[in-house]
Amino acid sequence: MLALDSARAATAPEPTGLPNALAAALMGLVEGLTEFLPVSSTGHLILAGHFLHYGSPAFEIVIQLGAMFALTWCYRERLTKLAQDVFRRQQARAFVAKIVLAFMPAALAGLTLGDFVESHLFRPEFVALTLVLGGVVLLVVDGPGRSGRTLDLEEVSFGQALAIGCGQTLALLPGVSRSGATIVSGLLAGLDRRVATDFSFLLALPTMYAAGGYTLLRAHKELAAEVGSGLLIGLVIAYISALVVLRAFLKFVQTNSLRPFGWYRIIVGLLIGGVFLFSN
Repeated sequence: MLALDSARAATAPEPTGLPNALAAALMGLVEGLTEFLPVSSTGHLILAGHFLHYGSPAFEIVIQLGAMFALTWCYRERLTKLAQDVFRRQQARAFVAKIVLAFMPAALAGLTLGDFVESHLFRPEFVALTLVLGGVVLLVVDGPGRSGRTLDLEEVSFGQALAIGCGQTLALLPGVSRSGATIVSGLLAGLDRRVATDFSFLLALPTMYAAGGYTLLRAHKELAAEVGSGLLIGLVIAYISALVVLRAFLKFVQTNSLRPFGWYRIIVGLLIGGVFLFSN
């Protein structure tokens, strides 16, 4: 945490003078708008924190939980049905096992490489690079007329689940996007876009709750210092905005490709890269 704070401090601008409540609300809005889109919420939070001169790793953990609460609420009926079916249907038990299998690579990678990534790569310049590269990947993978052979969640194989889980490990890199990495991995593994998106979001639940819980244990003292400085505002704004975006995105992917997000990533990445290139 200290290394990450130092890395951000090295490139952070002067304080904007915004009230803490407004800065916290803006950070929460950025989190909610980007968490489930293939554009990287972590990358956007790093950039927003840089320009707002606000936030900390602990603050970002809390507002990510706001987005996870929104995802849990949006998928509540499906999760309830899955919890019931697990006791009476072999297919449901197999699907849960596939989610657990897909969860393991990122969990292991996070435990072994998380500190190194936070210490060395959480920088706006690196985010700009990964935004552009990720945008190119989206344009190439989700081209016109693309279709997948796996059209139902329960048809996802253990091999496909493991491939998606391995793809999720790339989300450790700021700017890659967890949802983008898992959806693209699902597309490459042969899943329909809608199925790949649903699997990605269901996989997000154990991944993000586990990551949030683990980091909260490490950063509880830092969190205690943050209480009263906008945490609740950021959490609530992240929840509300994530709920709106999540519902809209689930409808969008039913009939549209992810290519617009690829172009968005490239444009934003080039703009950010240009800012830092010409400011030095």
